[in-house]
Amino acid sequence: MRWGRELPRPLGLVPTMGALHAGHLALVERACDECAAVIASIFVNPLQFGPNEDFARYPRAFDEDAAQLRALGVALLFAPTVDAMYPPGFSTDVDPGDVATRYEGALRPGHFRGVATVCTKLFHVAGADRAYFGAKDAQQVAVLRRIVRDLDIPVTLVISPTVREADGLALSSRNAYLDAAERAAAPGLYRALCAMQGAVAAGEARRRAIVTAGHACVQPPLREAYLDVVDPASFEPIELLGPAQHALAIGSVWVGTTRLIDNVELPVPA
Repeated sequence: MRWGRELPRPLGLVPTMGALHAGHLALVERACDECAAVIASIFVNPLQFGPNEDFARYPRAFDEDAAQLRALGVALLFAPTVDAMYPPGFSTDVDPGDVATRYEGALRPGHFRGVATVCTKLFHVAGADRAYFGAKDAQQVAVLRRIVRDLDIPVTLVISPTVREADGLALSSRNAYLDAAERAAAPGLYRALCAMQGAVAAGEARRRAIVTAGHACVQPPLREAYLDVVDPASFEPIELLGPAQHALAIGSVWVGTTRLIDNVELPVPA
């Protein structure tokens, strides 16, 4: 069944796991501006959580989320149960390949297989023309672009800029886990990425030197998971930036028991 088959076109889809923040709402607002109708989904997807991750305690606020989506003009809210998405005997998954094995894929084995599987199902059941995602989850974007291309899924991915707090912290549902001291330290990740950005703007092209510029900003209580310079499509590291080469500075840090991720575009070398 395609839930959106009776809705006017173009039809937009905004997939979420709920616990909506201003970043999610910006995606919904953009979709409503650009599409004749919008479907939003709320589904905390168990396939993308590891056995020791936060599936059980992931923030859930369904009634508040539904009210916000209704107020923004969403035509249909799709909020399936786990059994509806993965009925007894479910055994098919979508493996995105090498792009899913590095960085987040290495830290969270199986995570992107779960993301690719649920999004493939959502793209199918929604039947939307456009699907809206945030740029903060850059490796997820690379994974989804790969599966849309490789599986000939008839949907256009629309990627919106990361929404940030005034101090630069990227909005995330997991920010709710941070206590006051952790929240005060958390923008250090964004400062590290901006330092990497600044190094490239000053003429640095070597991966090691660019990453070193970021290391200095990751101070306790932050603990670095990774900082790197990567190709935005393949998520392979770039050793030396070449002329007109597009690249991302990516990073992840632990703050207490919470791990944050972020990225910024690097200036394109002349």
